[in-house]
Amino acid sequence: MAAQAAWRRLSGSTPFRLALWLVLASSVALTVLMGAAALAARARLVAALEAEMEAQIESLDATPDVAALEALVAAQAEGMDQDQAVLAFLGPDGRVVGNARATLGPDGARVEDGDDDGYLLRAEPMLGGTLIVGRSRAPVSDLGEALTTLLLLGLVPTVAVMLGLGLLLARRADRRVRGIEAALAAIAAGDLAARAPEARDGTDLDRIAQSLNRAARAQAAAVDSLRQVSTDIAHDLRTPIQRVAVLLDRLTARAALAPEAAGLVAQATEETARIARTFQALLQIAQIEGGQARDRFGPVDLRDLARDLVSVYEPAAEDSGHALGLRVEGPGPFTVRGDRDLLAQVLANLIENGLRHVPKGGRVEVGVAGEAGRATLRVRDDGPGIPEAERGNVLRRLYRLERSRTTDGSGLGLSLVAAACELHGARLALGDAAPGLEVSVAFGTTGGASGDGAGVGGG
Repeated sequence: MAAQAAWRRLSGSTPFRLALWLVLASSVALTVLMGAAALAARARLVAALEAEMEAQIESLDATPDVAALEALVAAQAEGMDQDQAVLAFLGPDGRVVGNARATLGPDGARVEDGDDDGYLLRAEPMLGGTLIVGRSRAPVSDLGEALTTLLLLGLVPTVAVMLGLGLLLARRADRRVRGIEAALAAIAAGDLAARAPEARDGTDLDRIAQSLNRAARAQAAAVDSLRQVSTDIAHDLRTPIQRVAVLLDRLTARAALAPEAAGLVAQATEETARIARTFQALLQIAQIEGGQARDRFGPVDLRDLARDLVSVYEPAAEDSGHALGLRVEGPGPFTVRGDRDLLAQVLANLIENGLRHVPKGGRVEVGVAGEAGRATLRVRDDGPGIPEAERGNVLRRLYRLERSRTTDGSGLGLSLVAAACELHGARLALGDAAPGLEVSVAFGTTGGASGDGAGVGGG
């Protein structure tokens, strides 16, 4: 199967197809040239044979009488091989002299004991009779066979060499194209550090690879600059905001405020705390994207993690009138490699998101599935869900659905979840729970991830 897939890929590559077209064009050109050469050589050979016959006819045409002509024809024919040449004179009295039983019919001269198609024959009236002169066509046939053999001997190696060269070029180009495709796939998946291999040989594929790498570097620089700006803003503003919160607390504690003023101060304190949480979330996302948490990676049992988080949030769910449950499926494994604190925050954000948006009386279910070397975390709810067209947008920073603007939150919860999933090499998917939303985080197969990824271990 692998060999067939490789052959299909190579046979569909542009260099190989160009090589096939070149082989076809070269074969046609060589065949036409050899055919033209064969026709020209044949024409010259036939002309030489006809000239030889014409010379023989002219030498005999000067004979004064029939008897002398018969004697001369008999003398010349005696040393001739009928397979090579025919010379015969049909006298006025019907007598035939020569080296072949030649006759003259409505269709022209013919040799009764030979193959008419094997001779070039010419009949010439002479002294009341007919002189028949012929030459074997064997040299013409031999020439055609020799040229055909020469064509095959030249064409087959040429086709083989050109096909081999085309296959070699296709393999080299395929490696370059696969490198470019892999870089494009990695960049599309968010790995802006991916680069296509460059050979610096000035070919079109190399120019494409260089252009792709320049674009990737520019995009990475722009993204890094944007991330750095947001991180710097969050870092620089966090301290002043915290100071404002402290001053508001002091004002509340020291001053006897009127009810209206106290309400405004309380509202300002709440908004300040909300801003501080937003900046803290931005800083945490920046830290996750920076990869600092990889140093803390270790085995994490998703079943234990889910049980702990459900136990922590069950009282809050009861207070808000929600049902919070846990569902474990499959034989395992359930252990992945990652940062337990960060994965706990991922699950906490998803649970809080469900409790925040599901109406009172609704249900939020945490699921853990382990099967076929894969471990998956799921959080389902029976709330309003997220429209399919918006599921990509809600992963962006600070993006909030219109109906969510009246609820608490910064629009960074799912952004943090997405950043953590990317760090762990897990696939985040938002789906329809019919009704409600289902968020799944699927970790890699057993042994399939190492280093930075989150491979699944035994449970």
